[in-house]
Amino acid sequence: MVSIRVKVGPKGQIVIPKIFREAYGIEEGGEVVIVPLEDGLIIKRRKTPEEILKALSKYRERRRKAGIVGKLGELAKIDLEAEFDEGIS
Repeated sequence: MVSIRVKVGPKGQIVIPKIFREAYGIEEGGEVVIVPLEDGLIIKRRKTPEEILKALSKYRERRRKAGIVGKLGELAKIDLEAEFDEGIS
């Protein structure tokens, strides 16, 4: 795993190095998501609406292939463990 040390500025700001910005598609003015963990933080590029719609489409297709139909409110009737076990690759 590659790591680069960066300094924290007086306002708590950090600069994401150019190599990481380019590799992960983080652009000036773009947004990132910060996920807190017990021992640190994860910084992720925020997905575009198009990426979210594509992921939802794939999820719906998996559900359709598995024979699972219905609305999100009907999740109580679905064995989520079985469904997600099939989706893990």
